Amino acid sequence: MQAIGIDIGGTKIAGGVVTELGEIVAEERVPTPAGDAGAIVDAVVAMVKGLQARHPGVVAAGVAAPGFIDASQSVVYYTPNIPWRNEPLRARLSEQLDLHITIDNDANAAGWAEFRFGAGRLASDMTMLTIGTGVGGAVVAQDRLLRGGFGTGGELGHMRIVPDGLPCGCGARGCIEQYGSGRALLRMAGEVADLGGVGSALAAVRAEKGELTGHDVAALMQAGDAGALEALRQLGTWLGQAAASLAAILDPQVFVFGGGVAQSGELLLAPVRKAFHEHLPARGFHPEPDFVIAELVNDAGVVGAADLARLHASTR
Repeated sequence: MQAIGIDIGGTKIAGGVVTELGEIVAEERVPTPAGDAGAIVDAVVAMVKGLQARHPGVVAAGVAAPGFIDASQSVVYYTPNIPWRNEPLRARLSEQLDLHITIDNDANAAGWAEFRFGAGRLASDMTMLTIGTGVGGAVVAQDRLLRGGFGTGGELGHMRIVPDGLPCGCGARGCIEQYGSGRALLRMAGEVADLGGVGSALAAVRAEKGELTGHDVAALMQAGDAGALEALRQLGTWLGQAAASLAAILDPQVFVFGGGVAQSGELLLAPVRKAFHEHLPARGFHPEPDFVIAELVNDAGVVGAADLARLHASTR
């Protein structure tokens, strides 16, 4: 059975028809009209209808949206970059679409895709951290996606790791998002540049361009620049500490790291593993998890949303 997956992002809406094996057989992308909630609904409806017309055998459509989704997978409680507050998104879509519709958090959808078809497919218990502008998360325990009692579980980026630490957009202070995200990496690279480290081109690139970008830091890391690698080491250390705390609670068999920063691969995972081993309680008295990079990259949200919708429809 094929299903449609829609992934609503801050700048684009991606959609695709996905098989039971996680293969995308048709896809579309359009810009996100982020300031207009109604226009986003219209864009999703048009995309689903277009994909359904080309593949009339689809049985369901799943929508991955940023923000908090209720436990019934119907209402978007809140999303930071789209004006949705207690938005009955599933009902609005169901009024215009003749398909079974489900709504899920975008990080949950991406994590589910990695669990089913990607880097976590051999595990029953997986924890995923998505390292992008912020830090997203998804938890699979005993083959089931953890959503929590109100549907908003798995917000791993807002686990506090530094008491009275840096202020976070969520209103708290010291969240891992402020120490383990792409924005945090840029801040750390800037701090290294301020120190004028010998052998690093960070300060020179910043002076030339006026500011550092993620692309600049990534290119310097791949070139072996000592300053850029030091910033990544700091980031990985914080993520490793967070993973040790998560392991004490969730005991996953595998940690999967996704997002743009994770494309640095072993350059990120090496400091993550080191800090994890240094902070894991009672190390040596039980098996330790694997640390791997996500495999589905930009397709994960579409694939996961479609698969969750298909599974939900099959249990009706």
